[in-house]
Amino acid sequence: MRTILLCVFACLLLTATLVQRTSQAADLPITSHPRWDSKGPSTVGSESGTPTSCPVKLRPSGQCGSSGAGAEEEDCPYQLTLPPFTIQMPKQFRLLEKMMKELQSLKEVVDKLKNGCQECRGVRGNGAFGYQQSKRQFGTLHFKNDFNKERVLVKLNRMSASLRNARSQISALQGQMEGLNLLNMDNVQAMVDRQVENITGVVNKLSSTCTNACPVQNTPQSVIVAPRDCSDYNILEVRKSGVYRLTPDPRNGTFEVFCDMESFGGGWTVIQQRLDGSISFNRTWPEYKKGFGNLRGEFWLGNDHIHLLTKAKDMVMRIELEDFEGVREYAKYDQFYVANEFLRYRLSVSGYSGTAGNAISLNKHFNHDQKFFSTPDRDNDMYPSGNCGAYYSSGWWFDACMSANLNGKYYHKRYKGVRNGIFWGTWHNLTTEYYPTNYRQAFKTVKMMIRPKNYAP
Repeated sequence: MRTILLCVFACLLLTATLVQRTSQAADLPITSHPRWDSKGPSTVGSESGTPTSCPVKLRPSGQCGSSGAGAEEEDCPYQLTLPPFTIQMPKQFRLLEKMMKELQSLKEVVDKLKNGCQECRGVRGNGAFGYQQSKRQFGTLHFKNDFNKERVLVKLNRMSASLRNARSQISALQGQMEGLNLLNMDNVQAMVDRQVENITGVVNKLSSTCTNACPVQNTPQSVIVAPRDCSDYNILEVRKSGVYRLTPDPRNGTFEVFCDMESFGGGWTVIQQRLDGSISFNRTWPEYKKGFGNLRGEFWLGNDHIHLLTKAKDMVMRIELEDFEGVREYAKYDQFYVANEFLRYRLSVSGYSGTAGNAISLNKHFNHDQKFFSTPDRDNDMYPSGNCGAYYSSGWWFDACMSANLNGKYYHKRYKGVRNGIFWGTWHNLTTEYYPTNYRQAFKTVKMMIRPKNYAP
């Protein structure tokens, strides 16, 4: 009973002392405040770190567990110092521990009231700094992730550009390899043997017919074994236009073409002709591949045949146009080549001259050079939302879609509606077609023909 009374007295005395000190702390400017921990009261923020003087001291007399799950359940003996005497508290006296927790809560309230002191601002500043530092670290992490994404995108773009360059180089090498195929040694040997046989026959014939000195004869500079294009017939002094057989590549046999041996020095191999609309050019991919029509009328020679002709020799192309008003114009290109079917008959054309205008390479938006061949049933054009061949009912080297189309529908007079007729985008009166309701230009005749670049009439 005596012990209990002493404890109650000590608690009342301790509470009165703390209330008095709290009121003083709230009324006076304070540079330090007491901190309660396992080592007793001390001054927070003091430079010396020495404990403040207090007549009442409460500290554990033994070792208390400060960590672990069982720290709350452990009984710790306490000593209450009331000068000039010290009271030993019993181990079971846990009410004092609860009171200490309440006092700790009261201390936190007092600390909040001291928000004006410099030390407290420093503590909060450190806390804010830690928050800002964490925020910066989080932002830095996001920045690093974004930076890594950008690096990956840059690498992907570089790889895409490298793949495009490699694709173009492969295409160029494909064309060079096609040219090298002409140097097959078996073909060269066969040609040499035939030339030797022809020369031997001529020598034997001269030896049997000439008893005296034979007159000097003009012999051709070269012997044509098998004409590869119409210019070879011109060397053989064939000056009449008509249908002839050509062998551009002995491995692919021979085929018939129409040779224009009279216009502009002759030697032209005609690859397309429009005269009267008797042949429809709304054809499929296999038909444009093999060719169709009548060689003495309207026809398309065939993409395979055009490829073999342009592969055998460096070719120039001449386009002849005439409208129903009698206006005639031409366009000439110093380089013309059509790739094989594997490369979708890609067109290579450049070196324009003439009077009709360069509709093949009109501008950067409409340029048929380096474009693939498309038909109504095979979409290889650059237009992303449809098939230009189906819309314009023809086969051609469409861009997206066209500034020229010589395989369009044949109209016998000017027409309205979709521009699906024969079209040349630089014709002299094309400005009258600005509005869709105006009449479209129609062409009476069209001719596309090629011959070797080094041909001399």
